[in-house]
Amino acid sequence: MIENTLPQLEQLIEKIIDKNNQLKSQVAELIQQKAELEQQKTLLIDENETFQLEALEGEEKQKQTNNVLTALLDKLQSAEELS
Repeated sequence: MIENTLPQLEQLIEKIIDKNNQLKSQVAELIQQKAELEQQKTLLIDENETFQLEALEGEEKQKQTNNVLTALLDKLQSAEELS
């Protein structure tokens, strides 16, 4: 009985070691993927902040343009009223 059990035990140990190595490899790959995703996330956050700043600048320019156009329209209306 021991003669059969020892080889079976050795086989199971080899299988467990192989499975452990496979899992270690998968974990290493997942860690690599996580690092890449974190890097992409950081880039996307930076890009988003840039877009938000550009949008705010665009809104500010639009307000300035609107103010200039309103002032010009007021001047034009005043000139028409005087004529």
